[in-house]
Amino acid sequence: MRLTIAASADQAAEAAAQFISARIAEAVAARGRCTLALSGGRTPWTALERLASLDPPWHALKVFQVDERVVDDQDPRRNASRIRSILVGPGRLASVHFHAIPVDPPLASAAMRYQEELTAAAGAPPTLDVVQLGLGADGHTASLVPGDPLCEVTDREVGVSGPYDGTVRLSLTFPPINRARAVLWLIAGAEKRPALARLLARDPSIPAARVSAERATLIVDRAAAPG
Repeated sequence: MRLTIAASADQAAEAAAQFISARIAEAVAARGRCTLALSGGRTPWTALERLASLDPPWHALKVFQVDERVVDDQDPRRNASRIRSILVGPGRLASVHFHAIPVDPPLASAAMRYQEELTAAAGAPPTLDVVQLGLGADGHTASLVPGDPLCEVTDREVGVSGPYDGTVRLSLTFPPINRARAVLWLIAGAEKRPALARLLARDPSIPAARVSAERATLIVDRAAAPG
């Protein structure tokens, strides 16, 4: 696990954009394509805006989501809408290369459809090139939250979580996250400092610590950094 501490959240976002851009270039050079899974959040949105300005090889990139809330398309909490507004457009990512998580019922069927999309793009079992994760103050990542049965699922790539913070969610499970060629944690804010310390200590009581450290890079701002 590699740790980079940036002076501010904006600088952490810039470093994350540079990291993702470099991994995209490496994947395209090695395999002719790149599959990227994104999480939402204030600092990740800034990172995506920086990424768009770096002009990666959009034609060879397919973008997926790590998780999504089961809310209406017009709901501001919907991560897909924000990702689409930043990355999709002329001279950037083609609309057909952004794979939004479906949230229409029945949710089990929606999860299966998304698993099939992942498999079509990233192989069986799907091996994503880059997965970008965030960290909750309670130690959750993706929508894998403490005590949720979805944390124990190992025979599916995508599943449905229980209600959390007011919404049910669809999320990648641990197997595809841990299979990824690179995992990027982007963490900012003093409220994340205790959880980050637990993640760095590999505290088994938090879901985030179940993400493999072998191919993980953490980019954090000084406010979140322990010590």
